[in-house]
Amino acid sequence: MQQDSIKKSREKIVNRRNCLKLMGVFGLGLAVPTIIAKPAEGKHLDNLHSISRTRPLMGTIVTITIADSSRDKAEKNVEQAFAKMTELEKIFNRHADNTPVSWLNQKGFLKDISPELADVLHQSAFYNYISKGTFDITVLPVLELYKKSYESTGSSPSLKQINEKMKLVNFENIKINNKEGVRLLKDGMQISLDGIAKGYIIDQAANLIKLNGIKYALINAGGDVRVIGGNGPDKAWKIGIKDPLEKREVTELFELNNGAVATSGNYENYFDKDKIHHHIIDTSTGDSPVQTISATVLAPTVMQADALSTALFIHTPKESINLAGSLSNVEALIIAKGGRKYRSSGWNNITK
Repeated sequence: MQQDSIKKSREKIVNRRNCLKLMGVFGLGLAVPTIIAKPAEGKHLDNLHSISRTRPLMGTIVTITIADSSRDKAEKNVEQAFAKMTELEKIFNRHADNTPVSWLNQKGFLKDISPELADVLHQSAFYNYISKGTFDITVLPVLELYKKSYESTGSSPSLKQINEKMKLVNFENIKINNKEGVRLLKDGMQISLDGIAKGYIIDQAANLIKLNGIKYALINAGGDVRVIGGNGPDKAWKIGIKDPLEKREVTELFELNNGAVATSGNYENYFDKDKIHHHIIDTSTGDSPVQTISATVLAPTVMQADALSTALFIHTPKESINLAGSLSNVEALIIAKGGRKYRSSGWNNITK
C-alpha cells in the first residue's frame, strides 16, 4: 500500500512537470490559479475509485477528477471529457490561425458558424446587456494595443492611441444571424471570447460526464471550477479563493457539492509589474479598473461565473454586489483595493 501511495505521488509530480514543460514548448502563458480545490473531510465509500488527470489546455493547466465504483468507467470519462474540451478549443481559440474565431478576426465575417460558436456569441450578447456593456468581447483591439506597447516600449500606450482603438469597441457592431453567420461592422474590429468560452467548454465537458452517469466529478481549469456532486457520498469539495494581497494562501474557504465558481483578478495576466494595466479593460475608459482587485462569482455554470466575474470586476464594488443580487442562484465576493470585502447577501451562508 505504501509503495502504491509513493508511486501515485511520483506520477502526480511527473504529470505536473510534463504539463509545465508543454506549456513552455507551445508558448502558452501559465494562468495563475485563482481557485484552489481539494477534497473536504467527510465520509467516503471504499468502493469508489478516484481518478485524476492533469493536462495543458486552453492556455492553462486543467485537472479532471472523477470518482466512480468502476475504475474503467472513471478513466474512460476523464479521457472523453478531455477529448470534448480539446475539440471545442479548436473553435474558440483566437491564438491559432485556423480556428473560426481567428478567421472572423482576420476577415471581419464568418458565413458558416457552428451551433457552439453561435451559442457563445448569443450568451455574450446577454451578458453584455445585463452588465450594461462592461462585458464586451470586442475589447481585443485595446488589449492588443496594451500588449504591443509594453512589449516594444515597456510602457502603456498614449491616450490618443487608446481612443483610436476604442472606436472599434462596441458590441452593437456585431451582427449575428444563425443562417447568415456573423459580421463585424467596422474594419479592424476583433473579438476575444477568453472571458466566456473557457467556461462554456468546461460546462460542456461536465454535461458529457453527467450524461454518462457519473455522480461525482470536478473540473479545475486554472481556477475556473465546475463540480458535479462531491468527491463521493457526503464528501464535498473544499474551495479556496486565492488571496490577491498574498498575505496568506487563501482569503475565503467554503465547501461545494454542485455548481461552479470563477474569479477574475488583477494578478492573473498583467502588463506591468505594478499590475495597474492588466487583461481586464473598462470599455468606458479604455483602461484597467482600479477599485477592484478580485471578483469571485458562484453560479450554476462556469460560463455564468466566468462572464460575470469579468463584468463585476469592472463595476464599482457596490454596483457589482447589486448586480449579483439581482440574479438568481448567483453569489459574489468582491475584494477592493486595500483588501475591503464586499459580499452578496447569500455569500456568508456558503462560507459557514
